[in-house]
Amino acid sequence: MSAFTLSTHSTYDMLRHLADSWGLLAMAVVFLVLCLWPFRPGARDQNTQAATSIFKDENDGER
Repeated sequence: MSAFTLSTHSTYDMLRHLADSWGLLAMAVVFLVLCLWPFRPGARDQNTQAATSIFKDENDGER
């Protein structure tokens, strides 16, 4: 056997370490982006429309 071959155990350990460190960082970044997305400067009209959409009726303004 060559000294450069990786066993399945070391591959598992490498992937586990990658998921534990960079996976957690990636999930934290995605969480922060999703939490801050509604507060971006151009979102005010969309937020207002979404907040008032439940009060609109099919016959809004008609009798």
